[in-house]
Order: sequence, then structure tokens, then C-alpha cells
Amino acid sequence: MKLELAYYGNPVLRKRVSKVKKITDEIKKLVAEMVETMHEHNGIGLAAPQVSKSISVFITEVPIPVKNPEDPEKMEWKPGKLRVFINPKILSHGEEEWNLEEGCLSIPGLYGEVVRPVSVKVQAMDLDGNTFEEEFTWMDARCIMHENDHLNGVLFIDRIHGDKRKELEPKLTEIKRAKKKSGAKGKSEI
Repeated sequence: MKLELAYYGNPVLRKRVSKVKKITDEIKKLVAEMVETMHEHNGIGLAAPQVSKSISVFITEVPIPVKNPEDPEKMEWKPGKLRVFINPKILSHGEEEWNLEEGCLSIPGLYGEVVRPVSVKVQAMDLDGNTFEEEFTWMDARCIMHENDHLNGVLFIDRIHGDKRKELEPKLTEIKRAKKKSGAKGKSEI
């Protein structure tokens, strides 16, 4: 079942989440519904607060670029690996950084350049309760850091400063107003 997204202005997006104490059938069902919701909205990641659940869970599925066999100059995208992160912890990140435009399903139609490290090392649990530790780079790392920010009540717009941030304010106000008018509201927490 596709879940309702929490949009900019919803207080759940600014809360720090609670850790998952036990991986229950309810958590597994939530993750399955988050995957469906992410696919429905053409996202590459989704955190539980974005579906109004204040728990430490996010998913990612970063597409992989491949060369078009008929035209090697063109790149195509194939689906990436679906990953589930429960109670994630950023252990370290690389010193090299890169600047790239980001967007967010909870802030539709708004994009801004964000500087993030090229690599990140994460510890988390999977859906079977196994703890894993892995290093990710480039888009996988960026997506993980973006989704992990959601677990701490941080939005990508919080990482944009100065004049660039001021330029976003009218659009943010418009998004907040439109979502209030439409009656978009969150669901209860787990």
C-alpha cells in the first residue's frame, strides 16, 4: 500500500526519531510500503519521517548508469540495489567533497546545490536484524547522508546558506501553503 508523504511544514520532518527496538512484522510491512511509495514517486531514497513515522529507518535504491549498447555516447539508468538501513550510524566520512543539486520527495519541485562528502561509512541493521558496516561512495553516499539527515530532523535545504537559501524561501512558502490547503497530513507514529 502506498503511503501518504509528509511535506515541508509538517512537524514530523523536524523531529529526531526513536531507535527501532525490535524488527517486527509491522516494521517489515512499513519498509515494504515505503519501497512502494518511493517507487510511486520516482525517488531514490525515503526515510520513515517522510511517511510520518518517527523511527530510525530509511531505504535507498540509487540507479546505476550504464552505456547504451547502440550508442556508447549515451548513458542509460538501470535500477540499483534496494537497501534497508535500520538504526543507522554514520561512522566516518571522507574528506573529499562534491557539490550537487539535490531534491526531496517531501519538498516537491525544489532543488538546490548541497556540498557533501564523496564517501561515507555506515553501520546499520538490515530487515533480518543483522548488523552490517559498509562504505559507500558518490551517489550512494549522498543519498545515505540525505536520508540519514531526515532521521535527525534535517532537510537538504538546511545545508544551503546565504543568498542561495534566500532564493528558495518563496518556493518553500508556496509549498507549505499548498500542502496546508490540500489538507495533507501525516499518519500516526509506530
